[in-house]
Amino acid sequence: MTLFRTVLLTSGLSLALHGGTAQAQTLAQDAPGSRSASERLISLQMPARPDPVPVAVNPATTAVLVLDYVDPICTRQPKCSEQMVPAATRLIARAREAGVVIAYGTRAKNMPNWVPAIAPAPGDIKVENTAQDRFYNTDLDKALKAKGISTIIMFGWSVNGGTTYTSVGATAHGYTVVVPVDLTGAATDYATAIGFYQILNQDDRNTTNEPLKPKATTLSRTDLITFK
Repeated sequence: MTLFRTVLLTSGLSLALHGGTAQAQTLAQDAPGSRSASERLISLQMPARPDPVPVAVNPATTAVLVLDYVDPICTRQPKCSEQMVPAATRLIARAREAGVVIAYGTRAKNMPNWVPAIAPAPGDIKVENTAQDRFYNTDLDKALKAKGISTIIMFGWSVNGGTTYTSVGATAHGYTVVVPVDLTGAATDYATAIGFYQILNQDDRNTTNEPLKPKATTLSRTDLITFK
């Protein structure tokens, strides 16, 4: 676990990750009048993200949910296209071999534009969403429950967008969620850190990252996920 790291943001914020409570203070070099209010730098302390943990899931009751691995959302982000897509391809292949349900969610205009390596196959669930939460005003919950799904392995671009909001929607519908940390991210370190923090701390459900805590989200990693 990383106990402390500092992140400089393009938005003009500085984030310090350290075990402890949240604090914010104006940086010493940000003298009054030297910057506009929107450009001022702050230092922020927040709990470090727990390490990803191993999980073993039942293929018969598990679904993989892929969010927004499409052109141009994923393809314009080097981290997504160059690192996440290959890892996601391997995980989806293992999931298909184990008989796991695969589902996809993105906006209607993006549905034809999935990255080819992880594109939907015939019979996969496909959801056209109008909000970041893919459960909102869609048939995703109905489709998953019809197949007996109780656990969702969820990932997509970005962690502080669709992944965060859909994980909240999933747990609100009673699902146990796993988010592989190597298959989601954001354009800045700040947005990435905030996304993972929100995922674990929604309603204080899994702040210690307990593996497969019911109706909560666990942070794992593709090499730590097994189907059995």
